[in-house]
Amino acid sequence: MTPYALVDSWTMTRRELAHWARRPVQVLVALVFPVMMLLMFGHLFGGGRGVEGDYIPYLVPGMLALTMAFGLEGTMIAVTRDLDKGVIDRFRSMPMASGAVLVGRATADMLQSALNLAVMLGVGYALGWRAHGGAGALLAAVGLLLLLRFAMLWIGIHLAMIAGKPEMVQAVQILVWPVGFLSNAFATPETMPGWLGAAVEWNPLSATATAVRDLFGGKGATSASWAAEHAVLLAVAWPLALTAAFFPLAVRRFSRLDK
Repeated sequence: MTPYALVDSWTMTRRELAHWARRPVQVLVALVFPVMMLLMFGHLFGGGRGVEGDYIPYLVPGMLALTMAFGLEGTMIAVTRDLDKGVIDRFRSMPMASGAVLVGRATADMLQSALNLAVMLGVGYALGWRAHGGAGALLAAVGLLLLLRFAMLWIGIHLAMIAGKPEMVQAVQILVWPVGFLSNAFATPETMPGWLGAAVEWNPLSATATAVRDLFGGKGATSASWAAEHAVLLAVAWPLALTAAFFPLAVRRFSRLDK
């Protein structure tokens, strides 16, 4: 990327970050909602099915992965809002690097995701969760979580440019929530019917959650399946595959907005 493109991309990133100050409630909701989910499933709804003993060490990694997946909706809302108001069309007509808009959006999104992770880790620590795998394992786990978020980010950008309007994001939410809950974030696949448990184990979100549990040195999967035993591999392969599929689709869609 040329220095000219880097300057334009940073300008677009600053624009996205400036929205945080103008929409503090939206930023606060994005931070508080996963915390509420963690507290509800950890204390209000009781322990997860198939998890023996303390539920928090199992739940926290699952909620971290789920938070990265649910961030797709915020990405879509931001992109569709700019599309609906014609902001992106105006940017594309200006003398700036063509990909700066997407890079700025992606950078701001990843910064918010890192902030979300920091808040969730702090809340988990307050609830008694601990990372027993060491600093290196902790950083590796955070890296896998952000890798999943990066993949979901490009899925969100691509779907947002297809939807075009913020109202259409609700249709995507209907798909995102089942995929998120059909994972091992809250319960072990061994407690589910055979066909459902197999599908859950191969869910990209489940792979990241299992890998993060292993890296944290806490409660992991008890299954002897290939997916459970190679969770770290799948936690890398799934996001890379999704990014390889949706990144070029998003870029191509962006380049054809005015056609």
